[in-house]
Amino acid sequence: MSLPMSEMQEQVDQWIKKHGVRYFNELTNTAILMEEVGELARVMSRRFGEQSEKESDKDRDLADELTDVLFVLICIANQTGVDLTKAFQENLNKKTQRDTTRHHKNEKLK
Repeated sequence: MSLPMSEMQEQVDQWIKKHGVRYFNELTNTAILMEEVGELARVMSRRFGEQSEKESDKDRDLADELTDVLFVLICIANQTGVDLTKAFQENLNKKTQRDTTRHHKNEKLK
């Protein structure tokens, strides 16, 4: 099932209203985002990096950790009035204009 970002934002908003009572404030959600990114980084460094994976980390699901990050990002977008569909398109357009040939010219990427 593929959901447009606007539907994802709406689903998170409905979940928060039904199960979460209310959004945590923006600073709390930023701290939670950092925690979730840290958990993702732990999985990445152990599974794909040079750190050995601890027994306790082997059951961690990469998709679940990525989704935890996405969920909190959507919460922050919702509570600050950011339309992620629009913001994503604008950001992609900016990157396309800025980097059209930049990466192709980068000798480090060849």
